[in-house]
Amino acid sequence: MSDPELQEHRIVVGIDTHADTHHVAVVTEYGKPLGDQAFPTTAAGYRDVLAFITGFGEVLQVGMEGTGTYGAALTKVLQRMGVLVIEVNRPDRQQRRLKGKTDSLDAYRAAQSVITGRSTAVPKAKDGPVECLRVLRASRVSAVKSRSAAINQIKSLLISAPEGLRSKYQGMTTATMIGVMARSRPSGHLADPTYMTARVLRSLAVRYQHLSTEIEDATVQLHDILQSYAPMLQELTGVGPDVASQLLVTFGDNRERVGNEAQFAALTGVAPIPASSGKTSRHRLSRGGDRQANCALHHIVLVRMNIDPRTKDYVVKRTEEGKSKREIMRCLKRYIAREVYRQITNPTPAPPFGDLRPLRHDLGLTLQDAATYLDEWPSTLSRLERGRTRNDHLLLRYRAWLHNQRTMVGPLPTVRDSSDGLSTATTAGELPKWLPELSRG
Repeated sequence: MSDPELQEHRIVVGIDTHADTHHVAVVTEYGKPLGDQAFPTTAAGYRDVLAFITGFGEVLQVGMEGTGTYGAALTKVLQRMGVLVIEVNRPDRQQRRLKGKTDSLDAYRAAQSVITGRSTAVPKAKDGPVECLRVLRASRVSAVKSRSAAINQIKSLLISAPEGLRSKYQGMTTATMIGVMARSRPSGHLADPTYMTARVLRSLAVRYQHLSTEIEDATVQLHDILQSYAPMLQELTGVGPDVASQLLVTFGDNRERVGNEAQFAALTGVAPIPASSGKTSRHRLSRGGDRQANCALHHIVLVRMNIDPRTKDYVVKRTEEGKSKREIMRCLKRYIAREVYRQITNPTPAPPFGDLRPLRHDLGLTLQDAATYLDEWPSTLSRLERGRTRNDHLLLRYRAWLHNQRTMVGPLPTVRDSSDGLSTATTAGELPKWLPELSRG
């Protein structure tokens, strides 16, 4: 317990976390050291931490390293007691080399980092569906890596396998080869290379099948969680279960942790970094942020550059302006980060699509007719009619063209919108109410 004279202090706490012990340092709100001590990472140790820091006075903030790893349990204990916990990054390596490193010094540096305002991040809550996604993704990612290693090892063994064994699997697809190997029943002597190779190949094939089943189960569970927690996120073009789950994991359960879309862009590593010098004015890619989230945004960019007409037009426009492909993709990532942030914080459903196909059939038009006029692939319009892809701009053009064709035929019949189950009467001069809003957006 601290000295009675220190009871009136307003204090800031720094904690250096480890697997077996946490080192706690206490300073005043002006940075004056008051004391430090190590505590075990047990329930009793966490109670002792609370008694130790509250004995010095009113706790303003607690700066802690590793709030998502070694300090996760203590973070939850402190937050339940109403203590504000701030996530502190590891100290700079140059500073460590100049001033040394001990658990006590690291704890005091964590407290000073909070006081100076260098550390302001709020830890992830880890108490909701997003935490379930994170755990499930960790299992799925390891299974995918193990499956890749298994098939690579199978193909490597086949390269140097005896001719009779190698020729047995030549020309087969991976799925067929794995099935045949898993059903094989090799026999022979342990000293026979052909028998031992066949036996190992069968074992690897069975492992591949088990891992495939595990990956499929994890994917189904990811989809179920996303459908109940953030169903509209996957309506964005290029966003599937894997990408959506990664972006949500980066965002966290407590949405107030990320205050605006600029912070989300920095968190995902797509905030532009000034790199100007002299007469050159430019920005470069950010090397910070969550690299897995950055990879997810990169995947969205690649998909849209291949299938999204607006993205294609944007790429052509910026290329004519002299931008490199890397600079164009950097800009696209920033725009997509803004779109994803708005969809997470304020979900917007996709516009209804169920009237497109009935209207086209009523006009006696084929997909090829529409595709020729709109300069799109018939398969793209087919996916749009069935709700398999989201492209608000193309949907607007498609519906407007259909209504324009209907103008020469007469009033439209009542059609049923399969997206929401509601019947809506539409005439040639009466477009859906959301059309002007979409046009303005």
